[in-house]
Amino acid sequence: MNDITQPMHFEKHSTNFNRLKGRLEHQAGQAIADFNMIEEGDSVMVCLSGGKDSYTLLDILLTLRKRAPVNFRIVAMNLDQKQPGFPAEVLPDYLKSLGIEYHIETQDTYSIVKEKIPEGKTTCSLCSRLRRGIIYRVAQELGANKIALGHHRDDMIETLFLNMFFGGKLKAMPPKLVTDKGDHIVIRPLAYCAEKDIARYARGMEFPIIPCNLCGAQENLQRQNIKEMLAAWEREYPGRSQTIFTAMQNVAPSHLLDSNLFDFRNIRAGEKTKEGDVVFDDETGLRSI
Repeated sequence: MNDITQPMHFEKHSTNFNRLKGRLEHQAGQAIADFNMIEEGDSVMVCLSGGKDSYTLLDILLTLRKRAPVNFRIVAMNLDQKQPGFPAEVLPDYLKSLGIEYHIETQDTYSIVKEKIPEGKTTCSLCSRLRRGIIYRVAQELGANKIALGHHRDDMIETLFLNMFFGGKLKAMPPKLVTDKGDHIVIRPLAYCAEKDIARYARGMEFPIIPCNLCGAQENLQRQNIKEMLAAWEREYPGRSQTIFTAMQNVAPSHLLDSNLFDFRNIRAGEKTKEGDVVFDDETGLRSI
């Protein structure tokens, strides 16, 4: 049963734990290589929230850096949004114990959100925008050209279905993107990693997890519904999530309906184009695949 809430404890350094650790490191390393996420001389700011995903991301990047063929800097960053009950000492103490470079940014976005959003309305959208702006600014101040986020395979699949069901778009979450101003590149090294594996790894490592509900906001209901739908599919058809993820890497624009990606209007008999071939039209700028 692929349920991340199901108790599964590994003794640290046991055979099962080492196998899990090796799988996550391999998957993260593969994603970094496939999408050229980290290059020689990069300065990578790892956003640490105190949740299982970001702890795992930082831990794996620190491990991979030791044997990476390129030299790169890692600086951990946490944004303390002054949420009531936030244990401000947890992350600094943890990062000090690692002996790595880190920065704690304190900004009272909690009060801003509470002031702007009426009681009972979701605060997540405004909070995310404020947080994103601060992260980009801090990356600039720290001299980081890459920003690493802890999103994983299941986040990407959920986003695909959210956009299809509620946004009318065939769009997921990219493993790598350039920020709107073009100043930084955002990377998601855990793109190939399953959430259930990350959850088990975090339990085995006994990371000092900080609750994600301190602001009092409920988890996005639509995303939660999608998560439950995918979990039900996975229970009934084990491996379905990986199949969906694989499909996201095997796109056939000529078998969809987007004329911006495939030049349906100019298809001519005798000019068959194989799936996977890319042909650009110099006049229209359209491409057929």
